[in-house]
Amino acid sequence: MKRETIVALASLCLVIAACQPKTKQYSLRGQVLAKNEAADELTVKHEDIPGFMPAMTMPYKVKDPGAVQDVQPGDLITADLITANQGQDYWLEAIHIIDQRGRKTAKPAARRVLKVGEKVPDLQLVNQDGKPFHFSDFKGKAVLVTFIYTRCPMPAFCPRLSSQFAKIHEALAKTPDDYNRTHLLTISFDPKYDTAPVLRRYGLAYLDNHPEGFAHWDFASTNPLDMRKIADAFGLEYFEEDNQISHSMDIVLVAPDGAVAKYWSTIWTAAELEEALRREAKLGQGRKG
Repeated sequence: MKRETIVALASLCLVIAACQPKTKQYSLRGQVLAKNEAADELTVKHEDIPGFMPAMTMPYKVKDPGAVQDVQPGDLITADLITANQGQDYWLEAIHIIDQRGRKTAKPAARRVLKVGEKVPDLQLVNQDGKPFHFSDFKGKAVLVTFIYTRCPMPAFCPRLSSQFAKIHEALAKTPDDYNRTHLLTISFDPKYDTAPVLRRYGLAYLDNHPEGFAHWDFASTNPLDMRKIADAFGLEYFEEDNQISHSMDIVLVAPDGAVAKYWSTIWTAAELEEALRREAKLGQGRKG
């Protein structure tokens, strides 16, 4: 092989290696509280992970779908926690069940998550201006819904969701037709703290202090009972512990007819969400026509 060819291949290998996301590996030990086989996700109450995060309850994507099937709520497990993109992406590998006795006392999930095509419950929420509204008020628009709490300290969770929604909001504003046919909705599962004034301040921070943006993006909460109904309908997991709320990352696309169109969990991009929202809005116009 010619020297030039060898150099070229070596250079190519270096470029490929540089483009690969840098990963880190941590050891996780904890108890499985819930699992979502459709999303290949486990919610784990884990011990301290030195160098990454303190003890808390978190949802984790699992690379091996078979591992999700084998594990049951109540199991004690160990696993390798892999992170990439400076902690923005993370998942579990090499899951081992070390104790199954907790299965006997684990509470079975008493809920039925809405399937794609099923209508969203028309519950009342209150937005950042203290104005009550219902999901049915968005009839005719495609709505992208997510869940946060304003005190969330994890950059890869609520702040990431809100900042990516801000990018989508800005992009849609450049095309008035799509802007008018879509809506963004951020719901807090911390209604005791996230009152309307708190949500307004939080929302303005992501709207560059332009309150007119609230016409297209609502920040809302509801009473604890209805919040639990919404969470159960959309498969949202959240647990309040030590003045923090551990939660799954859930995004729901609601079609203009008020039915669930698509779900996302931990793996998505703002561009993907924006494209799906625009597409669903146009499909809704076609159905109406």
